[in-house]
This record gives sequence, C-alpha cells and structure tokens, in this order.
Amino acid sequence: MAGKYQLKRRAERQEETRRRIVTAAVGLHTTVGPAHTTDAAIARKAGVTRVTYYRHFPDAVSLFRACSAHGLEAWPPPDPQPWLQIKDPRERLTTGLMELYEYYRMAGPGLVVIGRDVPLLDPKLFGSPSRLDVIRAISRVLAGGWHARGRRERVIGAAVNHAVNVNTWQSLVRQQSLDETEAVQLLVAMVMAAADGQAFGAVLPSTFAVS
Repeated sequence: MAGKYQLKRRAERQEETRRRIVTAAVGLHTTVGPAHTTDAAIARKAGVTRVTYYRHFPDAVSLFRACSAHGLEAWPPPDPQPWLQIKDPRERLTTGLMELYEYYRMAGPGLVVIGRDVPLLDPKLFGSPSRLDVIRAISRVLAGGWHARGRRERVIGAAVNHAVNVNTWQSLVRQQSLDETEAVQLLVAMVMAAADGQAFGAVLPSTFAVS
C-alpha cells in the first residue's frame, strides 16, 4: 500500500510541476509574446530547473500544444453551432459578435500579443484544434445565411472575417473606447452594407460596386 501511495504522490507532483510550467509559459506568451519567450524564462517563472523543464517538454511543439489545450480549457471561446438555429443573418451576426466580444474582453489582450508573433513562429508549433480553428468556424457560421453569390458573397465574407478578428476588437474597444455594443452595432452595419448590393454600390466608385 505504501508503494502505491508513493507512486500516486509522485504522479501528482509531476502533474503539478507540469501545470506550473504550462501556466508560466501561457503567462509569458500572452504578455511578452511566444517569439520572445525563452525556455530559461519559463523555467524561472515556473520555479523549476531547466532539466525539469525539458523532462516535461523536450521540444517546443509539445509545449505549444499543451499551452493551446490549457488556453481552450481556461478561456473557452464561444461555440458557434447554436447560432445556426438563428435563421435571420443579422440577428445571428449580432448574437455571435456579442458573445465573441465578451470572450475577447477576457482573452483578447493575450490573443493580440500571440497573433503579433505568429509570423515569426514555425507553423508546426500550432496543432489542432486551436483557437484559430474556432475563430474560422465562427466566421463561416456568421457569413452564412445571407443568400448571396459571387462577388457579393466574397465581400460579405471579408466583412465578417474583419469583424471577428481580435485586432478589430482591439482597435474599436481597447484603442478607440467604444463599448462592445457600439462596436458590434457598427460592424453589423458594415456587413449589412456589404450584403445590400445597391447601398454598397452607392457609396463606392462603380468599379468597386458589388454585383
């Protein structure tokens, strides 16, 4: 019995150490950025040696995937599937953006920092599922239901992609001090203009009008 208890306690200590390392890494990734975070800094913040750090995470891929899983569990983004039950595309878009911007209120600042560093990182570091996969699914759901084809469909898709981008939230809410409702109303109006071919064509030169 003593041997089993010792093994259990050892496993618990190892799991706690692993959690501390992941928490430290996520904290640094969302403040200084993953491209500017060193293994030594993670180990120091977690209160472990480099040897212990590498025992748990021998390579960057294993660390990044653990961080991604931790982020999805700690700060789960909204699930877009229930929005499919909302048939009116404007109502669906408003509902989805309000839920998404509520999520960004919590996780957005860190996502902006991570997104800034993504071009500097090896794509192999990002596994699946990831927050990026969820955001793409959100865009697809919110861009659906507009009954548009051709160029107009592409313009609507571009407008929705812009609306769900965390940097759009950062610009409107954090930098320009709109509240989330104001930001969402503004973006819904933008997408509505894209969906209304005549209105959209009236405010742009004819060469850019949506057919």
